[in-house]
Amino acid sequence: MSTRTLIRGGLVVTAADEVHADVLIEDGRVAALAAHGSDAAAGWSAGRTVDATGRYVIPGGVDVHTHMELPFGGTSASDTFETGTRAAAWGGTTTIVDFAVQTAGRSLREGLDAWYAKADGVCAIDYAFHMILSDVNEHTLKEMDLLVQEGITSFKLFMAYPGVFYSDDGQILRAMQRSAGNGGLIMAHAENGIAIDVLVEQALARGETDPRYHGEVRKSLLEAEATHRAIQLSRVAGSPLYVVHVSAQEAVAELAAARDKGLPVFGETCPQYLFLSTDNLAEPGFEGAKYVCSTPLRPKEHQAALWRGLRTNDLQVVSTDHCPFCFTGQKELGRGDFSKIPNGLPGVENRMDLLHQAVVDGHISRRRWIEIACATPARMFGLYPQKGTIAPGADADIVVYDPHTTQVLSAGTHHMNVDYSAYEGRTVTGRVETVLSRGEPVLDRRTYVGRAGHGIFVPRSTCQYLN
Repeated sequence: MSTRTLIRGGLVVTAADEVHADVLIEDGRVAALAAHGSDAAAGWSAGRTVDATGRYVIPGGVDVHTHMELPFGGTSASDTFETGTRAAAWGGTTTIVDFAVQTAGRSLREGLDAWYAKADGVCAIDYAFHMILSDVNEHTLKEMDLLVQEGITSFKLFMAYPGVFYSDDGQILRAMQRSAGNGGLIMAHAENGIAIDVLVEQALARGETDPRYHGEVRKSLLEAEATHRAIQLSRVAGSPLYVVHVSAQEAVAELAAARDKGLPVFGETCPQYLFLSTDNLAEPGFEGAKYVCSTPLRPKEHQAALWRGLRTNDLQVVSTDHCPFCFTGQKELGRGDFSKIPNGLPGVENRMDLLHQAVVDGHISRRRWIEIACATPARMFGLYPQKGTIAPGADADIVVYDPHTTQVLSAGTHHMNVDYSAYEGRTVTGRVETVLSRGEPVLDRRTYVGRAGHGIFVPRSTCQYLN
């Protein structure tokens, strides 16, 4: 009896349905759903009952783009796997897919093992990995096949950051050809890094050193150009393509045109592009440094195209690209030279709430909220239906969500290990109340009851979103 949990009286919202139902959980999985008040539900008993009256009962969020403990620009992301996964749980996310990094000149295996070691035994929620390819060669291409068999079924390539992560078109094509054969999904950071570096050099030479110039040199046209190029390379290779952190309306147009041709091309955006803009980068003093990320924040007029893309399914996923650096001591590395500001924003705790606010504001429907934050990320990266839905047999990763309570987002109350909030002072409607991960409480009516080490590594199948 003690392994059974019953969630009673809530509105169960999935990507497919909204139904007033009770949910029975047994041995860490969803055992059954039945209409609230039905004979079937009335007959259920459990060691633990959660009253969800007046609440939504939703699948735990699946954030497929995080960077815990990422070394970058002479420093390292301030959230560890322990602090970052705890913060994710506070925000209603129960699975993350983080990025293991290959060091140029070293094997994929060495990079992956380093990330296994960082995450092992400390995560509050379940986790998986993508692999960043920094050095595409005959050896690493063969390793890709082995990683797919191990459940690492997606590979990220950078068209930006020359000298760090950058791959040229030939390397990208080879990796795409390999993934066409092994079933892996290529993820692209689509910005023309070679051209951007020229613009950075010219801006600094003119004395344009403030954070706002970070956005001005990383032109939306150079995001669109790289997106177009990645799409054409994927067509030549015969492989699907997933473009990460799409921020510019011109890049959305490239994805939409490809999808109109029936191509297996997908796009992700992030809350920062939906809710923040170049106005934040231009905040006085050095405050704009808090908002330096790549792709950069765009002028506000780009937001309408992103929301439209989410409604029309030209963009399928919202993830965070959570990569926090403290303002004090880390972002400050770029005082006097915007190119030295570590690129990244905190957000793993805010995604589900900000997207619920988008429901309140009429941008998306409730089911679309769950689709872009839970179900599609799980399907895109081979985790469905274990993750991303509430259905018999699925992991009992479930959030009881209060859609009426308002909260003010602030560094003073968030749980991410970073000294500022990108959304400081913003009031949103809706708040996570209780979180279960594989049936175990992580958050119980706003009290944290989780533990480091509960979260386990989840191997993934190949992309389930292609058919």
